Amino acid sequence: MGPGPISAYPSVLRSMSAPLVGQYDPFMTSAMTETQELYRQVWGTRNEGTMLVDGTSRAGIEAAITSLVRPGDRVLVPVFGRFGHLLAEIAERAMAEVHTIETEWGQVFPPSVIEAAIIRVRPTLLALVQGDTSTTMNQPLDEIGAICRRHGVLFYSDATASLGGNEFEADAWGLDAATAGLQKCLGGPSGSAPITLSDAAVEVIRSRGRVEAGIREAGDESASDFVRSNYFDLGMILDYWGPRRLNHHTEATSMLYAARECARVLLLEGRDEVIARHRLAGAAMLAGVEGLGMTVFGDVAHKMTNVVAVEIPEGVAGDAARAALLEDFGIEIGTSFGPLHGKVWRIGTMGYNARKDAVLTTLAALEAVLRRFGATVPVGGGVEAAADVYAGRG
Repeated sequence: MGPGPISAYPSVLRSMSAPLVGQYDPFMTSAMTETQELYRQVWGTRNEGTMLVDGTSRAGIEAAITSLVRPGDRVLVPVFGRFGHLLAEIAERAMAEVHTIETEWGQVFPPSVIEAAIIRVRPTLLALVQGDTSTTMNQPLDEIGAICRRHGVLFYSDATASLGGNEFEADAWGLDAATAGLQKCLGGPSGSAPITLSDAAVEVIRSRGRVEAGIREAGDESASDFVRSNYFDLGMILDYWGPRRLNHHTEATSMLYAARECARVLLLEGRDEVIARHRLAGAAMLAGVEGLGMTVFGDVAHKMTNVVAVEIPEGVAGDAARAALLEDFGIEIGTSFGPLHGKVWRIGTMGYNARKDAVLTTLAALEAVLRRFGATVPVGGGVEAAADVYAGRG
């Protein structure tokens, strides 16, 4: 019940035990094609350039930034938590000229502030986290794409922590690139990174195209400013997932099965219904921790549906209490990073765990642990408050 990774859907785990097949087996290529179509629906897009990057969510981030950013390009990164700093670091490693703007952790950026920075910096790419689990904040994206279009800027978002449990509309919001991971709201294991690319993003990537000499065919061009990473070259990955099926690497078969099942489960329940389930579970957990007398961190109006941060009560040994919750009740919650480390706990309600019994059990166990560590908490306050939300009384 932490900020991720979380407990996977049972059917996702079962899917990973399916037999392995060769990377050009008809079943493999049909599974790849099917997975692409499933994730178009998950992302809310018609982008042909929708596929998986084999690796954790960070692999998707690095592939997007490394492939879209040429050395010397200006990249603007609004930072409101740890993972904004990560985007800036990856862009710097891609030899971009990186500019950042920052706001207090626990807050998000108004669109006007982002637009003012774009006018000042004149970047090639805006790289913006949607949901930053370090602070639990959800940056609104719905107006950002139009701002980027007005100023000729590509728009990339890291939706690792938010996709599947919060609204995300790649086409309607004007995203050029977005990446995620399976281990949060999508309810799978870490190790596969869904990605979607607009036609404009694909055009940039193709302009930097280079095919390895060992598989190069007549007519394949080789750009002088080719993508400097081989593994994260999205041009070659597009060729692998596209009609050419041009070999790039050996597809991670079991992770493909897992990613496909994550999307299938979400769409079977209904994308809007899954988001609503996360919203309800998140609201119940929020009410529950407040019912225990705990202080919620950050701007609650901009909190992600799937994780809440609470200030550790004064006098409670945060790490020891978390350890007791895990050892005695089998429930894991998290702390945070940087300036919030040891000051807050982060409690997730996402994917398979965005359900009533998981929320109520966690709150009951948390109450017991808090009392054991000397905190004064209302008897049954957390469970009752959360139950009221589920009953429509919250």
